[in-house]
Amino acid sequence: MSDKKKYWVGQALPRFEDSALLTGNARFIDDLSPVPGLKHVSFLRSPYPHANIKRINTETALKLEGTVAVVTGSDIATVTDPLVSAIRAPIKYFPIAVERARYVGEPVAVVIAEDRYIAEDAAELVEVEYEPLPAIVDPLEALRKDSPVLHEEVGHNLLHDRQFHYGQPDAAFSEAARIVRLNWRYPKQSATPIETFGAITHFERNPDRYTIWSNFQGPYILHPIMARSLRISGNLLRLVSAPFSGGSFGLKQAIFPYLVLLAAASRIVEAPLKWTEDRLEHLMASSSSADRADSIQAAFDNEGKLTALSYDNCVNVGAYVRAPEPASVYRMHAASNGCYSVKNISIRNKLVATNKVPIGLNRGYGGPQFYFGLERVMDLAARRLNIDPVEIRRKNFIPEEAFPYKAPAGAVYDAGNYSEALDLLLDIAGYEKLKSRRRDAKNAGKLFGIGLGMGVEPSGSNMAYVTLAQTPEERERSGGRSGGTAVANVVIDPTGTVTVNLDSTPSGQGHGTVAAQVVADILGLTPNQITVNTGLDTGLGAWSLASGNYSNRFASIVLDALTRSADRISGKLRKIAANIMEVAFEDVELVDGMARIAGVPESGIPIGRVAATAHWDPASLPSDLEPGLHDTAFFNPDVLGAPDVEDRVASALTFGYIFDLAAVEIEPDTGRVKVECYASVHDVGRILNPTIVEGQIRGGFAHGFGAAMFEELSYDKEGNFLSGTFADYLCPTAADMPFINFAHFRTDTPQNSLGSKGMGDGSSMLTPVVMANAVSDALEVDEIELPLTLDKLWHIANHRERL
Repeated sequence: MSDKKKYWVGQALPRFEDSALLTGNARFIDDLSPVPGLKHVSFLRSPYPHANIKRINTETALKLEGTVAVVTGSDIATVTDPLVSAIRAPIKYFPIAVERARYVGEPVAVVIAEDRYIAEDAAELVEVEYEPLPAIVDPLEALRKDSPVLHEEVGHNLLHDRQFHYGQPDAAFSEAARIVRLNWRYPKQSATPIETFGAITHFERNPDRYTIWSNFQGPYILHPIMARSLRISGNLLRLVSAPFSGGSFGLKQAIFPYLVLLAAASRIVEAPLKWTEDRLEHLMASSSSADRADSIQAAFDNEGKLTALSYDNCVNVGAYVRAPEPASVYRMHAASNGCYSVKNISIRNKLVATNKVPIGLNRGYGGPQFYFGLERVMDLAARRLNIDPVEIRRKNFIPEEAFPYKAPAGAVYDAGNYSEALDLLLDIAGYEKLKSRRRDAKNAGKLFGIGLGMGVEPSGSNMAYVTLAQTPEERERSGGRSGGTAVANVVIDPTGTVTVNLDSTPSGQGHGTVAAQVVADILGLTPNQITVNTGLDTGLGAWSLASGNYSNRFASIVLDALTRSADRISGKLRKIAANIMEVAFEDVELVDGMARIAGVPESGIPIGRVAATAHWDPASLPSDLEPGLHDTAFFNPDVLGAPDVEDRVASALTFGYIFDLAAVEIEPDTGRVKVECYASVHDVGRILNPTIVEGQIRGGFAHGFGAAMFEELSYDKEGNFLSGTFADYLCPTAADMPFINFAHFRTDTPQNSLGSKGMGDGSSMLTPVVMANAVSDALEVDEIELPLTLDKLWHIANHRERL
């Protein structure tokens, strides 16, 4: 027996989850049949972007053998109320078209049959008489007075408009030596998880209640919204997550309207229903990031010091504001200074309705769009002021001694050393050599460019930041909103088996493995002795409004709840062991599966025996201990308070950061971009499992690279959807991905017990702007739009206008 304790946190432990995945034993939502008598659903969807529904004839469909029912919008509206959001515009958002369809793919009828095949056939037999209406897809055009209006109750397409001022931006701009302006667009995109939406809904009576199995990922603040829509109390809506989820990257938040729709349909037909989305449905009608038409202004002095920023954000929310929107434009709001120490900031946020699918969570959630504007304008400023893009950023960094740093809009940056992390990036990229290579290439007439991007990564969200969409007076009337509570539970049963229950509903990130490592260290066990349940059942387990898989909350908040629970179990085990061994509690440690006297390895007794005492012999326990070993911890960081009257809010618990650099050469004959170098430095605080961290870095880079080079959910001017297959919506393959050279720079956060920061978004937020900056540098143009397709770059390189 070793006298030295072995620590599991920080080791590159292979993921425990992979065994089930690789052997075909992982159970996803489509594998489940939790109740007998399941009927299957196919949705009839609108082929029009905007149309009144004059008549729905279901007679022929119902005659098809095996068809159970056809449920329409008017049926659903009789048993549900509209879904609400933080926006006060008078929009009635039902999860199915009621009288009017507002985007291609919006459900018009729920067709229910004995199997999916019959349901699909029956859907084709439903006859719908539409009255097509003019459609609008561009957010700027939607703001025009003569534009088609989506919601007559509102009277126009501007659903939200708020302005914010921090510091003295007007004065700073008036005194600026140089003002750099940029108008820019960002495309509508999807993170395309390999598994699409899926749900099983079951309505039961006495009392009227719903149980829903799905791959919903949270946030569970949507649970009361669903219950409200279904006209029931929260305890009568039970949400059960599938044991495994095949990716999400935010998108599976948007299944919640379908859960309401299917639950209501289950009530109407009095049968349990099952639906699995196909890929066309997913691309067309699930969710996406927002396409944006924004502008930014940056004020500088003659030395390149950034003195003020002004954002004018125009967010295309699609046909409806779907909760938790408008969070995508407010997630980065409190950190609107980025990595920079600028004090004067003005922001205007406009939300515009168009005839596109509603937006929602997507990897990076507002980050790619935010950094596209900020980091493009920093590169442009460097060019116009004749300052190296590296040095203009370094000159404006928040200095190391300023941490913890209070940002102008309220974010509290926990820890960092940006200048040294930048030095590391330049070193691994070979920046000086790349500059020499660029000079030689341009002298030879070649198109070679270097692009940079620097950004912070908010993790562990404050649920209150979305309430910035409301005025302070509106927030006061609505009652207080704050926090980001995590829940974790540790149990040791009578056989000595340790079980952990988390509220993080992962979709492939390896939460179970890391949680086992953390608990193993605290309880003196090995990770393979820990069973981790990552599914969530609101009817049986503890949860909070903040529960779920989003905003990188696992490493920053959830694990702190877990360490608190495991620490309390550890304390109880040590007290029991001290009682058995008749020694002081302080002298007992848990090491190598044994409770032993510190410094005396041979004195130990098995932890399993200690645990068994709590169950089998409670009469022998010390008088201050209760029987059993079961602990649930709730953790809410104190820093995550409510917004103040000046609209400042601490929007997240930790702020890791990512610094990226790309060097590219463009072939003028084809428009092809060859990535000569891509380097990335990440500060995720303490690295809990290097293998899992590497996977997240590579995955985030792949998402960001796809967004930069290939991906766009396209519509024509009439609102027809053009990207319904992977032949039309191009994602990068392994062969398309360039090599990424990455390194870690570590500054542990003081905000949690492990020192870890979230890092699930990573380069997905920065790669789009880094590639755009590199291409802009190579082509020597100021205006560049994503995606950076061959056709687009060929026309620019050859000075030809695109048709």
